[in-house]
Amino acid sequence: MADYRTVHAGAGARSAEVDAGLRTHMNKVYGTMSVGLLVTALAAWALSNLAVSATPTEYMVKDGEYLTSLGYALYATPLKWVVMFAPLAMVFGFGAVVSRLSAAATQTYFYAYAALMGLSLSSIFLVFTGASIAQTFLVTSAAFAGLSLWGYTTKKDISAWGSFLIMGVIGLLIASVVNIFLKSSGLEFAISGIGVLIFAGLTVNLFMFLLQFLGNRD
Repeated sequence: MADYRTVHAGAGARSAEVDAGLRTHMNKVYGTMSVGLLVTALAAWALSNLAVSATPTEYMVKDGEYLTSLGYALYATPLKWVVMFAPLAMVFGFGAVVSRLSAAATQTYFYAYAALMGLSLSSIFLVFTGASIAQTFLVTSAAFAGLSLWGYTTKKDISAWGSFLIMGVIGLLIASVVNIFLKSSGLEFAISGIGVLIFAGLTVNLFMFLLQFLGNRD
């Protein structure tokens, strides 16, 4: 009986250690993602302030707002395509070099990606109001929390989905370009719906990858 109680106590202690380690690990993952999200938001906000001015120029965005020379270069010249697709290029690049990066280099790469994503998204401040952007930010944050929770609790390994999801993103980009000429409302709706599903899958896949990666580097 004493041996049984000793083994039972030892198992309970190991379980408590696992729970504590898992909580620490999860805090690290959520902390990394939260800092990345903050970097993206600040980069988008800062660039939009530098790109738009109340001083009249020949490039008017809307009443009382005009593009600065920086804004014109980023949003009205071919450079806009570089800014737009640079984050996607970094995603492909990350898959090629991740196995050779240290934990510190990987974290730096992630924050650089987050900043570049902010630059890519900065043009939304030219089109939408601050209230609508804040509302969308809150909804997106809630969606990420729900998806990451599903990714954490599910027992299904979806790491193999990554390549198919990236192919889906490429398909969406092609369909979007084609629809510029077709101007089909039905195709636009299909692109939006499929895009939500694809990026939801990418969110879960990314979260599970961060769990595994940070766990291996601890």
